[in-house]
Amino acid sequence: MTLEIRRTAFADVPASRRLGAEAFGVSPQPAPDPDPDNWPSPNIRPWVATDDGEVVAGLGVRSFTSWFHGAPLATAGFAGVTVAAERRGSGLLRPLVEAALAEARGLGDVVSTLYPSSAGIYRGLGYEVVGAFEEVRVPMSALAAVRPPAPDVRARRATAADVPAVRRVYETWASAQNGPLSRREEPFAMEPDDIVGPDADYTGVTLAVRGAGDTEELLGFASWSRGQGYDRTNTVEVDDLVALTPDAARALWRVLGSFSPVAGWVQVCTSGGWSGLDVSRLVLPDHAATAAPRPYMLRLLDVPGALAAARVAPVTARVPFAVADPGAPDLEGAWTLETAGGAVHVVPDDAATPGDRPTFTSGGLAQSWAGAQSTANVRLAGGLSGPTTHDAVWDALWGGRQVHVRDYF
Repeated sequence: MTLEIRRTAFADVPASRRLGAEAFGVSPQPAPDPDPDNWPSPNIRPWVATDDGEVVAGLGVRSFTSWFHGAPLATAGFAGVTVAAERRGSGLLRPLVEAALAEARGLGDVVSTLYPSSAGIYRGLGYEVVGAFEEVRVPMSALAAVRPPAPDVRARRATAADVPAVRRVYETWASAQNGPLSRREEPFAMEPDDIVGPDADYTGVTLAVRGAGDTEELLGFASWSRGQGYDRTNTVEVDDLVALTPDAARALWRVLGSFSPVAGWVQVCTSGGWSGLDVSRLVLPDHAATAAPRPYMLRLLDVPGALAAARVAPVTARVPFAVADPGAPDLEGAWTLETAGGAVHVVPDDAATPGDRPTFTSGGLAQSWAGAQSTANVRLAGGLSGPTTHDAVWDALWGGRQVHVRDYF
């Protein structure tokens, strides 16, 4: 056996596609053969593992920026991870992922994320679940009693001229969360042709606005696809419903509810659970819904870089901490976090001794730093050990922003 881990070559594409179909199913409409002059697709770094020249595993890494703690962070998004059926469990995945992670770190990525087919596989590589992408089906009956917005808030259809303002609304929302993509990179960049052009991905984009003319202010938007049919078995699909005020949410929900004579459901791409983290649902009088979650996992690549980029509460604190995890040896180390005036500095601490400070696993650090779990809960799950002296300060620094993801890759 001669195992080689390397970036994918164009000659590997047919075998990689067959491997992908084996793992994720055969598409009823196979993609056209790629053009060697335009391969790989924009913003993706493909990798393969070969054994005596045969492709036995592969993955792709997308370069994104994600919002965490008020800062856009360089992110390596892993997708399309596949291993040949006969080779699963043979240890191929770790060297493949580690090689791609090392490249990502060298390119300046500070965190890595993915949607797992099985979370347990990736926990051993230092990832942990911090949130979920959800497709929530809301019955039209839940929208029937949404009260009207304030008289100065109305809905209208978006045009190409509105796209810059739509981007600003999305960035305002996303920058206040942990996890959303900035949508500055392909394939999720918010371009006019993709949103409102003749070949747009949507039937329409509805805006919630206040005022008119030169004083008009954009408060929210919903991008939706009508789908087929015209009876109440049909569903209106919504990729985004982003509202910066309750009245904007009401205006958008009411437009979607206007389809009740010809559709029975609205399906909304959201995150964080329908129990309350998506604030746009709080204006609904009836919260009946069904959800299909897809877990989202996070791993840090650069501990000082990720923490120091954050904009935190203006407290003054000094917190020693460490990471110890045989599944993520690249993250292991000891540091002291110092914060004042909202800025964070993380410096190595060569004087650390085992057990003298809070010590995270890679997954425990991901959950705590992302605000997905408190230190108490991370301890219950085995992701944090050592003294509890600084737990309250640590929670105060990294809590307060919910994890939201809106783009599936």
